[in-house]
Amino acid sequence: MKPKVAFICVHNSCRSQMAEALGRLFALDIFDSYSAGTETKPEINQDAVRIIKDIYDVDMNKTQKSKLLNDIPEVDIVIKMGCNVVCPFLPSKHEEDWGLEDPTGKSDEEFIKTAKIIEDKVKNLVERIKNNEIEL
Repeated sequence: MKPKVAFICVHNSCRSQMAEALGRLFALDIFDSYSAGTETKPEINQDAVRIIKDIYDVDMNKTQKSKLLNDIPEVDIVIKMGCNVVCPFLPSKHEEDWGLEDPTGKSDEEFIKTAKIIEDKVKNLVERIKNNEIEL
């Protein structure tokens, strides 16, 4: 059975949504991707939606929405996006913090940079799961 990975931050509107989309794109055969937060936004960050569509041809507006932690199933791995204040807690077998800055309100360059970092980290996570480097 594939492990379930949750990408979490406070609002579940930008970084965690990008990570969910890229997890589905690059890791579909290795793990199931979810994202959630302690608060929701009425819509996903539209700059994030546009950048992910431009670079990866994935339309997050069609496939994703802002969700609370209790809206997703129990997970094996929790990835915190980087919360400067207080990160939500979700029980899991493995947890890590990717420490990403929130690009909300910043330039497209910042969104692109964030997307590329997430892509690299998702691919790295795939390798670590494949190599049994993460205790599940």
